Amino acid sequence: MLKATLRSFLAHKGRLTLSALAVILSVAFVAGSLIFSDTVARTFDRLFASTSADVRVSPKEDDLSEAVPSGEVRTLPASLALRLRTVDGVAATHIDAEAEDITVVDRNNDSVGPTTGAPTIATNWEPTDRSPVRLTSGHAPRGDGQALLDADTAEEKHVRIGDTLTVLARPGSFKVEVVGIATFRTTNPGAALVYLETRTAQRRLLGEAGRATSISLDAADGVSNAQLKRNVEQRLGDTYESKTADEDAKSSAEDLGGFLDVIKYVMLSFAGIAVLVGVFLIVNTFSMLIAQRTRELGLLRALGADRRQVRRSVLTEAVLLGLVSSAVGLGLGVGLAAGLIRLMSVFGMNLKSTEMVVGWGTPVAAFVVGVGVTFVAAYLPSRRASRVSPMAALVDAEIAGVGRPLRVRALVGLLVGAAGAGALVGCATADSTGTAGSLLALGIVLTLLATVVAGPLLVRPVIRVLGAVFPAVFGSVGRMSQRNALRNPRRTGATAGALMVGLALVAGMSVASASMSKSFDEQIDKTLGADFTVQNANFAPFPQEVTEEVEGTEGVGLVVRQRFTPLAVHMPDGTRVETTAAGYEARLDDVARVTYAQGDTAAALAPRRLALQKDYADEHGARVGSVLRVELPGGRRTAFRVGALTDQEGGGFGMQGGFFMGLATLERYVPGGQDSAVYVNAASGTSADTLRANLEKTLDPYPQVQVRDLADYKKLVHDQIAVLLYLVYALLGLAIVIAVLGVVNTLALSVVERTREIGLLRAIGLARRQLRRMIRLESVVIAVFGAVLGLALGLVWGVAAQQVLALEGMEALAVPWTTIAAVVVGSVLVGLAAALLPALRASRMNVLAAIAHE
Repeated sequence: MLKATLRSFLAHKGRLTLSALAVILSVAFVAGSLIFSDTVARTFDRLFASTSADVRVSPKEDDLSEAVPSGEVRTLPASLALRLRTVDGVAATHIDAEAEDITVVDRNNDSVGPTTGAPTIATNWEPTDRSPVRLTSGHAPRGDGQALLDADTAEEKHVRIGDTLTVLARPGSFKVEVVGIATFRTTNPGAALVYLETRTAQRRLLGEAGRATSISLDAADGVSNAQLKRNVEQRLGDTYESKTADEDAKSSAEDLGGFLDVIKYVMLSFAGIAVLVGVFLIVNTFSMLIAQRTRELGLLRALGADRRQVRRSVLTEAVLLGLVSSAVGLGLGVGLAAGLIRLMSVFGMNLKSTEMVVGWGTPVAAFVVGVGVTFVAAYLPSRRASRVSPMAALVDAEIAGVGRPLRVRALVGLLVGAAGAGALVGCATADSTGTAGSLLALGIVLTLLATVVAGPLLVRPVIRVLGAVFPAVFGSVGRMSQRNALRNPRRTGATAGALMVGLALVAGMSVASASMSKSFDEQIDKTLGADFTVQNANFAPFPQEVTEEVEGTEGVGLVVRQRFTPLAVHMPDGTRVETTAAGYEARLDDVARVTYAQGDTAAALAPRRLALQKDYADEHGARVGSVLRVELPGGRRTAFRVGALTDQEGGGFGMQGGFFMGLATLERYVPGGQDSAVYVNAASGTSADTLRANLEKTLDPYPQVQVRDLADYKKLVHDQIAVLLYLVYALLGLAIVIAVLGVVNTLALSVVERTREIGLLRAIGLARRQLRRMIRLESVVIAVFGAVLGLALGLVWGVAAQQVLALEGMEALAVPWTTIAAVVVGSVLVGLAAALLPALRASRMNVLAAIAHE
């Protein structure tokens, strides 16, 4: 049996190739994502370990989550370094004065910094053995007005020694001359680095000469980092936070972990869609191969092979396919990881492919995925093969009957579909976002399973409708193509299922994203009343200097500032809520349309007052006049009274509860922050176009901020939502590629299965062109059938997802009919493309040889 299995596998290797491609793609994405993330993690671990101080003392961190940056820079007294020098075990101390929220521009006001989201960091020049860079040309900064620039940024932005740059920092902007170039000792993490003389950095970056962001300590010989940390904590108590080099490196790696997780999960999602769609392809392939080998399997049974041996033979072929595909996919994954490493250099992260990390878990995961997928997908076909009696097989009987299995499918599909529909209805009626999201996920899984199980039952009624015009338009060729698609409902359903999964995903996400865009548009129209908003590209805060320039611009009539701060609010029901609150100036009503259930803007922005959403307040037992204990950054604690309740929908920016207060109150308790937005109205007699031109001219030296009106704001939101859609479309593209392979495979095997039938048709007068048309029409109707199922399923998912969004204030429902129509047209093209090779092969058959085929 083993010899027969190996010979069978080699004999059908051509027919298994397309199935192997689906497995190879899924394994490649899994292996590539793991290798890439492991390589980046290992590289940065070495970077952090080699550059972290033995012990670093910094301001105590808050446990408040900062959904929106506030711009506050936490500092400690620089004189602390003198005190720390007397601690036992300290060999040396170094002051760190660093700012990550700066912008650097050249003489043309073009940004000299990353455009990929990585920060531009300015810090003081204190060269040590642990410095990430070394001076390679020029000289160190010797006073105010001099700076070093990292070599990668200098090369990319064409900056040379002697050039003048402008640094836009929190205390204000200042000019520096580049007097030297510093080159990274290890990996460049993608950031731009500017180095200043220490006292200059303290004054220019932190606003005070006597402040620092941290103090770095070198341990004396024979003193461990852990012991030095204990000595420091004994001297300082719990006033400051101390971390060893290992702890500091671990903390930095955790901060980087979020970025790596995004890349890993995106690639694993591609692997997941490849696995899911590939299962349909593998099931169909093995089912058809077993059907075509009916006589061969019957002979094995007649010669003494029992059912277990036949089933084991089919599963062995599946395992062999999985092993070969996994090995190829693993190699392709290494190439994919190398490509990603090179791609990262485009974003300024210079990784080395020679330092690629292939951990033991990567090949294990690759072979588990590859072999596991093929084994599971081939299990049902192997069971069907083992149930064939020798006599039935010898007369070429069909392996799978239509009666009982389809009745079982109908019952299972009905039960699972009913459960899925119930979950989606529960999602639509839930009053909690968490509950609704869980029910949505459950409903999606169950309805997908139900459609896959019951798909063959839908083949006959749906394809009869879809192919109804074929006989009238294409005559007998159209009638035969329709009947060929109806001949084996199970096979047609499985072939269309691969396309259905991808289209259901894109339809559901398209409805959700279109609903989000429409909801945001409506909210912007209802709430934003300012002529223009001046804001950072990524909503980060900007220096006070920008606000002052806006206020002094010709044609400006009113300016209202906005700031954010993280805080924790203790609600009357005992709940501690970590969120972000906004602070506004008094004339908020002139630039925004805030509707109140109780109170007004004056009450909301009064000293030591706080406003929040009425629904949220009711949920947690708060009302106007309630006193709420509040935790603020820096360990500050106070109590605010509820001044007003709004009936605005959604907190925006992930701000739970919609908390806001007067800017004067925020600045009193959270000093040192920066404005996150400035709302501007034109002065009387100044047109919007004139004011915009004036603002853009004023803000030309500040490329980090933009001037936006309502239309710009909407476009910004649409562009952000589009990023998610592009990912979904990429997933759809992968699903379509594998689905096309599935249709090609099904048609190719079908042509082999119907060789004698094709020969007879040719013998009685069917032309080659008519034969090709028949196969193309069969492919098109299968593809459109998959599209119809996928779109129907996706629309239901999208509507249910919109009900979850409605709980967050996004109540508008929008269906992108243009996208839906494009998908239907695209499915026709997919069907035509998939049929090209099988139709060509069928038309080239020798008629007599085809008639004599067994």
